[in-house]
Amino acid sequence: MAGTTQVIVVGGGYAGVMAANRLTQRGDLAVTLINPRPQFVERIRLHQLVGGSHPAVVDYREVLADGVQLRNDTVTRIDPTPCRVVLASGDTVTYDYLIYAVGSGSAAASVPGVAEFAHPVATLEGARRLRRALDTAPATAPVTVVGGGATGIEVAAELAEAGWTVTLVCGEVLGPYLHPRGRRVVAKRLAALGVTVLDGPDAKVTAVTGDKVRLRGGRTLPSTVTAWATGFGVPDLAVRSGLTTDPLGRLLTDETLTSVDDPRIVAAGDAAAPSGLPLRMSCQAAHPLGAHAADTVLARIAGEQPATIDIGFFGQCLALGRRAAIDQFATRDDTANRFFVSGRLIAVVKERACRLAVGVLVKEARKPGAFVWRFKDRTRQRLLQVRSGEKLATH
Repeated sequence: MAGTTQVIVVGGGYAGVMAANRLTQRGDLAVTLINPRPQFVERIRLHQLVGGSHPAVVDYREVLADGVQLRNDTVTRIDPTPCRVVLASGDTVTYDYLIYAVGSGSAAASVPGVAEFAHPVATLEGARRLRRALDTAPATAPVTVVGGGATGIEVAAELAEAGWTVTLVCGEVLGPYLHPRGRRVVAKRLAALGVTVLDGPDAKVTAVTGDKVRLRGGRTLPSTVTAWATGFGVPDLAVRSGLTTDPLGRLLTDETLTSVDDPRIVAAGDAAAPSGLPLRMSCQAAHPLGAHAADTVLARIAGEQPATIDIGFFGQCLALGRRAAIDQFATRDDTANRFFVSGRLIAVVKERACRLAVGVLVKEARKPGAFVWRFKDRTRQRLLQVRSGEKLATH
């Protein structure tokens, strides 16, 4: 229709779908979601895909509002001056506003042999390759999971419960996010599943081959299949497009999630760095960041001043196989505290949380604007004030 505002959402993860659905509150917007995959990836279920208990994908039509046009393609460059994106297919698409929600993947690994012999598990494609490698490996084959964070713990537990002989190489600390009390519970559960946990200063991988993993200090582990779960990195689209980013490549924004370079570009999810103080990369942050990005765009279209972010956390829930989990509680600024719950009942809670992660997107598609995030972090503003004072003092 004449006068329709064109909004492009780049990236179809939790944040991008939330933002696209929320934008449909206005009937005069043409919302296009551009994503390379034809299916929505339930990223928090990728460890289940690796273990063979869940496909970790759903059809986009189940989670997208009817008013959102889905385009399966890859954005190779953003041109802010003519307000357009260039696609891998060779096409260009113009926009009035763009939401940058490209998400994250496995961090680039500088360890020799990782690219050739290890299987990153932070993306759908990587998790599927790992699953295929397991399907062709002998049942008694040794499996090494590298990375002691949430992804590594969940993959190691899932595979051990399925009968694999698993070694988890933590890279110093098991569950670095966890409070020591919660960490002990996770270690006990992994031991009960038969996982060999290697932590401490020598638990760092220095090389990977087709059948071995070499550690600092010279120790070598037999490893027919090696899973790589050592952290997240973001696509370099913003860097390639000449936009200002933080050192990791996340789009640098103000506290409304608006790019510091262009008021027509707003960021959401793992690839956003508001004020250079990004939130933890997680589904937990993706939903409210996606909603806030959409609200910022809607405010600008209405000629109003967008609100600043006020997003807090409640902790982290980890699956420890299909029959156990731990819910580590945290303060609103995402610092783990001494409180947690664990066991079989929490496995049920974890499964419900995974379903809810998709359910809130479905609800937002049916009733745009319905999503509300009730966890607030008042400490962020104090931190920004302190940092601002420190900068002034150095000038």
